[in-house]
Amino acid sequence: MKQMKRVYMVFLLMVSMVSLHAQYTQTIKGQVLDADSEIPLIGANVEVLFGDEIVGTSTDIDGYFKFEKVPVGRHIIRASYLGYNSVTIPNVVVNTGKEVDLELLLSEAVNKLSEVTITATTDKDKSVNEMATISAKTFSLEEVTRYSGGRNDASRLVSNFAGVATADDSRNDIVIRGNSPAGVLWRLEGVPIPNPNHFSTLGTTGGPVSALNTNLLKNSDFITSAFPSEYGNALSGVFDVGFRNGNRDKFEFTAQLAAFSGLEFMAEGPLNKSKTSSFLISYRNSFVALADNLGLDIGTNAIPDYRDLSFKLDFGTGKLGKFSIFGIGGTSDIAFLGAEIDDNDIFAEADADSRADSRLGVVGVKHNLLFGNNAYLRTVVSASRTENKFTQERYLDTLFMESYANTNVDDRTERLAITSFYNIKHNAKLTTRIGITFERLSLISNVRDREGNPDIDMDGLPDWQQVRDVDGELYIYQPFLHAKYKLNDKLTFNGGVHAQYLHINEDYIVEPRATLNYAINEKSSWNIGYGHHSQVQPLPILFFLSPNDEGELMPLNQELDFSKAHHFVMGYDFKPAQNWRTKIETYYQYLYDVPVDRFESTFSLLNAGADFVFPETGYLINEGSGKNYGLELTVEKFFSKGYYGLLTGSLFQSKYTPSDGVERNTAFNNQYVLNVLGGKEWKVNERLSFTTDFKVTTAGGRYYTPIDLETSQLISSEVKDESRAFSEQFDPYFRLDLKLGFRLNSKKGFSQMFALDFQNLTNRENPFTRRYNRSKNQVDTVLQSGFFPDILWRIQF
Repeated sequence: MKQMKRVYMVFLLMVSMVSLHAQYTQTIKGQVLDADSEIPLIGANVEVLFGDEIVGTSTDIDGYFKFEKVPVGRHIIRASYLGYNSVTIPNVVVNTGKEVDLELLLSEAVNKLSEVTITATTDKDKSVNEMATISAKTFSLEEVTRYSGGRNDASRLVSNFAGVATADDSRNDIVIRGNSPAGVLWRLEGVPIPNPNHFSTLGTTGGPVSALNTNLLKNSDFITSAFPSEYGNALSGVFDVGFRNGNRDKFEFTAQLAAFSGLEFMAEGPLNKSKTSSFLISYRNSFVALADNLGLDIGTNAIPDYRDLSFKLDFGTGKLGKFSIFGIGGTSDIAFLGAEIDDNDIFAEADADSRADSRLGVVGVKHNLLFGNNAYLRTVVSASRTENKFTQERYLDTLFMESYANTNVDDRTERLAITSFYNIKHNAKLTTRIGITFERLSLISNVRDREGNPDIDMDGLPDWQQVRDVDGELYIYQPFLHAKYKLNDKLTFNGGVHAQYLHINEDYIVEPRATLNYAINEKSSWNIGYGHHSQVQPLPILFFLSPNDEGELMPLNQELDFSKAHHFVMGYDFKPAQNWRTKIETYYQYLYDVPVDRFESTFSLLNAGADFVFPETGYLINEGSGKNYGLELTVEKFFSKGYYGLLTGSLFQSKYTPSDGVERNTAFNNQYVLNVLGGKEWKVNERLSFTTDFKVTTAGGRYYTPIDLETSQLISSEVKDESRAFSEQFDPYFRLDLKLGFRLNSKKGFSQMFALDFQNLTNRENPFTRRYNRSKNQVDTVLQSGFFPDILWRIQF
């Protein structure tokens, strides 16, 4: 209760700053483009609807429009063009601290007899990528900050979507339809990037804290199955994000404080006097120490330290096309000292000192060149580097007097990625896209470990094992061809082919993709899709080494083929009323050629990827399989009349079959997930509004492999009973989050928002894992984070 009183007093202090003034306004501007060719639409009609008033304008020769002195609040933007389907965007938030900049994409209608106008509806349920027409969801910065429990993390935002399981407060791994998080593809500005999280480790796609700054994100796509043919090297889903451009007309600044994303300062504005280019840059530094000083539970007694820098430079359009430069840089470190760690620490063990350091760097160049009025060539080149170091010293006694080096990890990965494609709109019906993605991955890794090893040299300590000593590289080539064909304004076909070639073992595969969308009427539609997908094995597996009879380290897994999957999905969309949407999807996924042991065992790579460490094992073969199937429901009330609501539910099964031929539950088989979100906004006046948001999440407990206590006691190291792999299940997960906040506008171009997010309000003791306690010689249940009040304070000017 003392913790709640502290943060509530801060909330009251912020509210006390409110005073009343005259009218407050801001500018809304943007550009209208053809959705397929990205050519500016000259003379398009754009309207702003606020209250009973409608203000309109037309786009200029470059497709730009601008509204000045628009009252603050939430408004509707509508764009139309003769021969095109109109677009209506509701719930555009306008404040005095920052101009609103929109990119509106209009699709040409097949039926040219009259302009097709969509009134009082929304295209919010459509993806940014016009080729992604099934199992795709678009999210915005406004949603990231609006939903309770999100911690300003895009990965945690998508956990609210149907088909995404969340039962882990310690990491933001994305578990899609029972798949391992390792099956997710991350893309930034159209090119593959490494794991964009602080404290990331080799082979994983998630982490405790995101290094991807949501304040820089534009509307982005999240795709969960049967994705278009331009996406490859992924089995479960695609997170396709992009950075927005900075304001090219004026300088703007943002300062923000949040418990998890940290203390941030962001600047943006024009790069030249002609205002044809812009910059956007932001720096964040961790502020978790504040929560620790307030006595709040962050899951560990150790204090994480992290920082990141993100930027985008947009040089506008010139004779050679449009160029932009983007990048992310981040560092993170943490020290777990055994004398300060208790047995319920999520991340560490109480009988060891551990230190983890990670580095992340991504920089890229994006070029767009228009050809005539119906085609463009887009090329993105990026270079990235990640470094992960981990050391552990284990104590020989409970007094923390004598210790020995137990683990030493030093990984460095470098990636050169190039994506280039040519997109041409042949006519209103047909658009094609052909291109290629190339990746060069290099790995320098040295890993030594004593854990669980025998003492052959009789020095009283477990012997060292050289797990990895790698200096290698691989090349991945991914050509693709995709076409979108509108048979008419109701029926659209998307199809194509993706190929993949891995040079290290000369494996290749050709993957067909196809979706069909049919609009029954303005309120309902159905879709069906199929995708064949494959993925290169994670680097810790592909480059695993083991000594031969002469003691020489030999690669044991480099001949592994791709893991593969068939995706089948069918969905139905229904809009029962204005600002309401219902969606039902059912799916079946069959995974095959999954790496498993050569001998009979319960191991399968389908269960890896949701931890800091990948399994270290060799002599694997592509003879495992798995299947995921389920039913998903989404009922959404878009924000209107001051409130919104979202209900998502998933019923699913996730099974795998290893080399012993026995079908078992996977580590990600929660079986059900239910999310209920809602919020209300009370507008006191045009300057001040209060907000309340809540989120309720419940999910089935994950299956786990029990610990063999007797053997663990015998060798003083945790040993799991693999004969009972994933046979036991944790209790169901439950969490209630409540957010209270306000938005305040100033007449002098200054605005702020403040929110207190009470996470796990009921202090539910959700189980995290079962861990062998060496000092007590027993198995303990480690709990997830308890009650935690997060904070968000943003100032824009």
